[in-house]
Amino acid sequence: MTLLKGLKPFHRTSSGQAFLGDALEVMKHIPDESVNLIVTSPPFALHRKKDYGNEVAERYVDWFLQFAPDFQRILKKDGSLVIDIGGTWNKGFPTRSLYHFELLVALHRRAHFHLAQEFFWWNRAKLPSPAEWVTVRRLRVKDAVNCVWWLSKSTSPKADNRKVLQPYSESMKLLLKRGYQAKLRPSGWDISTKFSKDNNGAIPSNLIEVSNTDSNSHYLRRCREKGIDPHPARFPIQLPEFFIKFLTDANDVVLDPFAGSNVTGAVAQKLGRRWLAIEMEKDYLRASRFRFEAAGLKGPLPKHTSVAQSPPEKVALSLF
Repeated sequence: MTLLKGLKPFHRTSSGQAFLGDALEVMKHIPDESVNLIVTSPPFALHRKKDYGNEVAERYVDWFLQFAPDFQRILKKDGSLVIDIGGTWNKGFPTRSLYHFELLVALHRRAHFHLAQEFFWWNRAKLPSPAEWVTVRRLRVKDAVNCVWWLSKSTSPKADNRKVLQPYSESMKLLLKRGYQAKLRPSGWDISTKFSKDNNGAIPSNLIEVSNTDSNSHYLRRCREKGIDPHPARFPIQLPEFFIKFLTDANDVVLDPFAGSNVTGAVAQKLGRRWLAIEMEKDYLRASRFRFEAAGLKGPLPKHTSVAQSPPEKVALSLF
């Protein structure tokens, strides 16, 4: 992608641009098949309304599907859509809503996305909730897992798990050192000599364990210094980092249409990708610049301009 017509960014760096406005409007200006990866954590369907806005479970699927046609249009043929989405409880009852599973099915059946693989983000440090069912009545256990849907435009999305290999366990290191005798295991698995090959790391599973305990990052310190309320629902950098490494190459384009504090853009910048971010709340987008200060990035910062404030004439702006 080389041009984005008709919009001025709220701020930019050497590798990306952040736009203030509704993703439905901003995405109209993104060229067809120009984005390699959309990775985002949209507002969840929570009972308690948040400052950043969130839809109720009963209307969530229809709300989200508004964005799907543009997601399909702007993604490259081998592109991916990754959605971090938390669950919720049925109001007044100790039973779970199925809204995030309904969304997955709808994105497949109605928006024609393929489920490449389901992932689960385990936040070991998550607080027990809802309190009534978990800590008061003791009817349920702590909900500490978010679903992460990896969807793709085609059945053959770009991906390479060699980019996200994890360190071998001590037992695997010992096995590689001592060698392994190929044989049929009691479970029926036929373990060949290839099992003992050193591949420079272990293939990760689809369970991503990251504790979201950030309390003293550069972003939060700068928010406190400037008297700005930080975004209350930030996801950890390790989450977009995993998928950006796994599903893109250097110089690919990564989009977050619900950017919040723009964790995705900051990670994409660090990894040598180009990025686009869209956010409706001006304060969240203004504070997101602190993430790029930490990396010493001093891109030009044009006059703050929202979609509604953009000049009516078509202006072709070089993205990067």
